Amino acid sequence: MALTLIEAAKLTDQPALQRAIINEFSVGEIMGSIPFENEEGSGVHYNKAEVLPAVGFRGLNEAFDESTGVINPESEAFRFYGGDMDVDRATVQLKGQSGRRAHEQLKIEALRIGWEYQFIKGDSATDPRGFDGLQRRITGNQLISNAAAGGALKLSKLDELLSQIKMQGGRTYLLMGRKMRDLLTAASRGTSVGGYITYGPDELGRKLPQYAGVPILVDDISSPVFPFTEASPDGTSSVCSSIYAVTFGPMMITGIQGRNDGASGGFGISARDLGEIDSKPVYRTRVDWNCSFAIYNGYAAARLYGITNAAVTT
Repeated sequence: MALTLIEAAKLTDQPALQRAIINEFSVGEIMGSIPFENEEGSGVHYNKAEVLPAVGFRGLNEAFDESTGVINPESEAFRFYGGDMDVDRATVQLKGQSGRRAHEQLKIEALRIGWEYQFIKGDSATDPRGFDGLQRRITGNQLISNAAAGGALKLSKLDELLSQIKMQGGRTYLLMGRKMRDLLTAASRGTSVGGYITYGPDELGRKLPQYAGVPILVDDISSPVFPFTEASPDGTSSVCSSIYAVTFGPMMITGIQGRNDGASGGFGISARDLGEIDSKPVYRTRVDWNCSFAIYNGYAAARLYGITNAAVTT
């Protein structure tokens, strides 16, 4: 059963530090929306549905035409994500445990932002220790060009992006940068351009902007994941960004996480207070997470790229 981190935390008793980390991770609009499955072993092996088989009618004494769908075997290994957080003993002496927690909070926030970046931009060719993100995984008909040399967002292309996504069986979102969202919001106020943006609660109860009824999730303000620095579809410029359409849910897109304490331990994020270490006068906290994500259905994600920082058009 795939649950978001905050939903799963409600069902289990966890140490205070681990709950604090999960709460911080769930603050991010993107990370807080991704459901995670618990998996045994070192990862997950699955079949990814790509093409449905054909069907049709037959006449009397005729045979049906044979047709077989396309299912590709895939596998996703866990990646070991986390970090050590050191706080000088003097800080604790002068400010108490609240001083230590303040520094730990910064590290936890950095971990969340780093995971969201990896989910979108991760490239195992550049960093073989990490997993590939959506930008690397989305290909073929799920990769849609907004304009060959890059150009203002076309609402017709945004509609095309949504038409490439299966919305049944999960929660569908648009992922984009804050500046892109602002451009859409500005377009909704104009009389010459459509793209009406509404605001309403999503399935998790958060009040979010929506385009065509699909909630919009944006990156973190302190570390943008969607800067206008991507190459255009024809490679002639590097001032573009992308919008992703995704459906999170069972057999669509889910995060995956392994055990955090051996064969009999629980699943998910492990947070351990290692106390004062010998090599220097600091208190160390270690966060470990065996994790990645899987795309179970080829129509669960699509990308619209080649969008410049300009007013939206139809």
